Amino acid sequence: MSKRDYYEVLEVSKDASERDIKKAYKRLAMKLHPDRNAGDKDKEELFKEVKEAYEILNDDQKRAAFDQYGHAAFEQGGHGGGGHGGGGFGQDFGDIFGDIFGGGRGGGRQQRQQRGSDLRYNLELSLEDAVRGKTLEIKVPTFVSCEPCDGSGAKKGTSAKSCTTCHGHGQVQMRQGLFAVQQTCPTCSGKGKVIASPCTSCRGQGRVEKTKTLSVKIPPGVDTGDRIRLSGEGEAGEHGAPAGDLYVQANVRDHKIFVRDENNLYCEVPISFTTAALGGEIEVPTLEGKVKLKIPKETQTGKMFRLRGKGVKSVRSHSIGDLMCKVVLETPVNLSGDQADLLRQLDEKMGKSTIKHSPKETGFFDGVKKFFDDLKS
Repeated sequence: MSKRDYYEVLEVSKDASERDIKKAYKRLAMKLHPDRNAGDKDKEELFKEVKEAYEILNDDQKRAAFDQYGHAAFEQGGHGGGGHGGGGFGQDFGDIFGDIFGGGRGGGRQQRQQRGSDLRYNLELSLEDAVRGKTLEIKVPTFVSCEPCDGSGAKKGTSAKSCTTCHGHGQVQMRQGLFAVQQTCPTCSGKGKVIASPCTSCRGQGRVEKTKTLSVKIPPGVDTGDRIRLSGEGEAGEHGAPAGDLYVQANVRDHKIFVRDENNLYCEVPISFTTAALGGEIEVPTLEGKVKLKIPKETQTGKMFRLRGKGVKSVRSHSIGDLMCKVVLETPVNLSGDQADLLRQLDEKMGKSTIKHSPKETGFFDGVKKFFDDLKS
């Protein structure tokens, strides 16, 4: 084993990143490889030293041990160095590209099973269901695991065999001169296994299309855009791979009475001229039923009343919002002759003291008069 400092061998600093170490290894290995320096024993030894240094510094645990104890950490059998692999220079040079480009050693690693796709289901909800919560059933068209073959894709009584082209690794190594490149195995498409007798139900895919019925529990307080995750209820993966997840996305429909803004509810309540002028008590709707609201005398149209705790309970913080009631003065319609005469008489009597009874109207028209007077001057 080399006694030189491994950082010195790779010509990097002690705080070099993993990427810097790999780049240094690739550069030196390309320069010192015996295939490019036939018969040069000195460079052959340097190549072994570079490989040994890379194997230590590219492993987090080995690097930490070296940083703390130096070469003593690997004495008496320790952690492998140059010449322990027994794979020859062809293997060593393949390791350079395997480590740099992610292929791994010995012809590559078997491709990891591809998890099934995640799905999204748009769920339409009424405001009442969103606020109170409810358990609903939904129908989702998706891929599910094939029952006859239990998701393996192989005919019952048979099983997939290791690919003879890549020997189960899922990748093959293509060598062109000094370069070695990992490629997906063309025989098994990177799966590492081949199904000789495919299942007739799923045609070797391990999954079939099906519409499944699921029960979804809607928590109280959800709003448009909120998502509920159902783990493992997405598409089944091929050949027994894990299923993805299903995301149920809420979309709350518009309500005839209420408008929701986060945890608060808003509504408009019409009131009569008499109630607005003299005051009174009216009934207003809430999601829990009707409640009484006291209207003080001389209430103007557009005034907002707050009913605390009559809004929506937050799905996250569990705080409860308020109900905001905006009163709107309703002008009488379809008046009879007598009713119209009474209103005229009232207007005539009030007109003698407009400032007292209609201060906003008086102030507005005084402002208009002043505006035009200023234009003339």
